[in-house]
Order: sequence, then C-alpha cells, then structure tokens
Amino acid sequence: MIRWHRVITVAGLVLVVVALATAAATLADGGTALEAVLDVFLISAPGLVLLSVGVWLPGTDIDPDLHPRIAAWIVGGIAVMVGLIALRALDPAVDVTFTVSTQTASVATGSIAGLAVGVHEARAITHSRTLERQNEELTEKHAVERRNDDLEATKAQLERANARLEASNERLEEFAYAASHDLQEPLRMISSYLQLLERRYADALDEDGREFIDFAVDGADRMRRMIDGLLEYSRVETQGDPFEPVDLDAVLDDVLTDLQLRIEETDAAIAREPLPTVTGDAGQLRQVLQNLLSNALEYSGDEPPRVAVSAAETGSEWVIAVRDEGIGIDPADADRIFALFQRLHSVEESAGSGIGLAVCKRIVERHGGEIRVDAEPGEGATFSVAIPQSRAEKSIADDRSARSPST
Repeated sequence: MIRWHRVITVAGLVLVVVALATAAATLADGGTALEAVLDVFLISAPGLVLLSVGVWLPGTDIDPDLHPRIAAWIVGGIAVMVGLIALRALDPAVDVTFTVSTQTASVATGSIAGLAVGVHEARAITHSRTLERQNEELTEKHAVERRNDDLEATKAQLERANARLEASNERLEEFAYAASHDLQEPLRMISSYLQLLERRYADALDEDGREFIDFAVDGADRMRRMIDGLLEYSRVETQGDPFEPVDLDAVLDDVLTDLQLRIEETDAAIAREPLPTVTGDAGQLRQVLQNLLSNALEYSGDEPPRVAVSAAETGSEWVIAVRDEGIGIDPADADRIFALFQRLHSVEESAGSGIGLAVCKRIVERHGGEIRVDAEPGEGATFSVAIPQSRAEKSIADDRSARSPST
C-alpha cells in the first residue's frame, strides 16, 4: 500500500535538492550570489512546504484515503505550470526568454497551488463525511431511542398483563378453595346420610336398594376425590416450594417406602438406576414419581408388575424414565392422558380421578421441562420426564454405579 504522505514528503525533498542544484548551476554560469540565493528561495520554499505537509498530514483529521487526491492535485498544479511555460515558448509573439531557474521556480509554485487546492478539497470531503457519520449516528441513536421507548411501553404492558394474570390466578385459587370447601361438605353429608339410611333401613331394603345406595356413596366419594385433585391441580404454581437441590435417589427411596405394601401385594419388581440431583421442588417431584410408579403398578395387567426407573443425560437435559411391561397405551391417546379428567379405562376397571397425570404435566412444566409417553397396546409404556440441564447437576457417586436392581 502506497503511503502518499511520504510521496509528498519525497517530492518536497526533491525540490530542495533541485533548488540547490539550480543555485550551483547559476554560480557556475557566472551568475551573482544574489541570483543563486533567489533560486534557492523560490524553488526550495515550495519544496519545504511540501515536505512539511507530508509530515503534517498523518496527524490531521483528513482521511488517509484522500491523500492520493492531494498528491494528484500537486501533480496537476505542476502540469498546469509546465503547460503554461510550453505555450509561452511556442508563442511567436512572446520574445521574453525564461531561464531554467525561473521555469523551475514556476513549476515549484504550481505544485504549491495544487497542494493548496488538494488540502482544501480533502478537508471539505472529510468534513462532509464527518457530518454524514454524525447524521447516521444521530439517526441510529433516534432509532434506538424509539426502540427503547417501544420496549419500555411493551414492558409496561407486560407488567400490567402479568399483574392482571397474578390477580386472576389468586382469584382462581380462592375460587377453587372455596368451591372445594363448599362442595365437600354437601358431599360428605350425602354420603353420611346414605350410609345411615342403609344401616337403619337395611331390613326394609332389597338387594337392588342396597346396591343403589352403594352406587350413590361411591359416586359421592369419587366426586370428593375429583374436587381434591382439581384443587391440587390449581395450586401447583402458587403453593409450590422454592427450588433447591433435590436428590432424586432419596426421593425415590421415600416413594418406594410409601408404596411398599402395594409392591408386596402385587409381587412387583422395581429395577432402579442411579438418579441425579436436580434443582426443583422436592415435594412436587416426589408426587410425579409416586404417580408414575402407582400407574405402572395399577396397569400391569394379569402379570406381576415389572417396573424400571432410569436416568439419562441427553444434551442439555436430564431424562428420568419410568418403564413398565403392562397393558400399554394406544399411541393415539398419548397426549389425551395428560388432560384433566381424561381416563382410558372405566371406574370399574381401575380407580382414580383422571387428574394425576395432568398434575404431573403441570409440575414438570413448572420445572421448565416436559413429560411424554411412548407406548403400544400390550407392550407396556415408558413415561419420560425431561428437566433442562441448566436446572440440574450431575452427582452420581462412584459407589452407586454398581448398584444392583432392587425388588
């Protein structure tokens, strides 16, 4: 890359050398010392100016890409003076003869004229560019300010919407609590009076009458369980505990202890692998595992339940899986089972309110994850709970890696 300010400096040095050479030639031709001094002054002065400008340019605000334009103007000034001298020499009407020193001084003066024009133009262009940049910066600044204003307005709208949502959730929770409390008492009364009716008038009731009363009592009990489940579902977000490190192995130990009697009654075998420590709500995560294991025991079919609990790290998340070898699920129902009050089996076939998996889904979503099921009819089912890795830390001890399946 050519450093044009150095070219200008070299041009100035050349003029100084030419000035000294011209003065020497003048003296050699018999000229006076005054003539030699004038030659040095008239030729070297423009050279010194060029030299100074070449040194001065890098420290100015003139854009470096404009330095070639300044050099071009210097060459242009020299070319104009050379052209004028040539025209005068060719004009027969002009009988004045310029000496070599005079012609050289004229050419040097032309370079200064070109330099002045070039510097002035370069300054003007630089100033224009500066104004353009400032205008662009101001335009961008105004655009940023407008975006900031829009963001502030959006933030305010979101805050208002969030406040309304929180108020709505509070009212919904109050309604759910009041509804469950107000509905539970009439249901208890209905159940109690039906049972009292059955005891007092047992002799007056035939078999159909007693069966009808049993149906009514059972329906009231199921309604109470559904109300309790609905209240529990509504409180997942508002009544949950703050997140903290949770050892899922310890949680699974507690769940298996709670289900021990049922495991023994069904002759179930529970195989387990080491589980990680995750960040979450211990009570809610225990509820998820207990619900999934209870379902695995419930829908085992005619064979003793065979259930496996495992964990896998997949990219940015932990996946906790509960797999059984039970009756399975039609893939078409894989999404429906996580909705409220959705049951794939009748009450006579299995107990439950149809809320458990919906509660599990909401708990997992509160933890920033997702729950899914992979199943085929008659081939068992695998429920997978994915928790983002950002909320989990791996802490499987070396002594757990050799843990054998427990039954």
